[in-house]
Amino acid sequence: MQIRTGGPADLPATLALLDGAVAWLTARGHTGQWGTEPWSSRPAAVERTRRYAEAYLLRAAEVDGEVAGVCVLAGEPPESVPPAGEPELYIRLLVTDRARSGSGIGAALVDDAVAEARRRGVSLLRVDCYAGSDGRLVRRYEALGFTRAERFAVPRDGGEPWPGQVLQRRV
Repeated sequence: MQIRTGGPADLPATLALLDGAVAWLTARGHTGQWGTEPWSSRPAAVERTRRYAEAYLLRAAEVDGEVAGVCVLAGEPPESVPPAGEPELYIRLLVTDRARSGSGIGAALVDDAVAEARRRGVSLLRVDCYAGSDGRLVRRYEALGFTRAERFAVPRDGGEPWPGQVLQRRV
């Protein structure tokens, strides 16, 4: 596996990973996180992903020349999350190829984010994730060295708010 800096040219691969994640979650009955529609079929989701690839640091993990995971890093959290009150590096997006689940791609991208935080002289790495359903994603981040910080909720049209959990890791 090789991790490299990416950008807008990686948008198709990133959308394919996100579509794969939505399909994988849907097949398991976990539709609360990202719904059931492919990411690439939702204009607002595509635009947000494009903006991430253009405005932030996109790190792409490649296996055999194929993008197998993407991590997007920013110096600030999304609008739905309060700032930390100190310099931070924020994981805005982390997605891996579900066909390669368990191969360490996500962990390698988090390790790469830790290294980037250190390069920047920042001692706080934060991420947020879906906290609904069985809490499996929150526990996955805890296994990667993060601890729970605040919970938050994002209003959704015609439905229950999206439950989120901010997690943090000192580096």
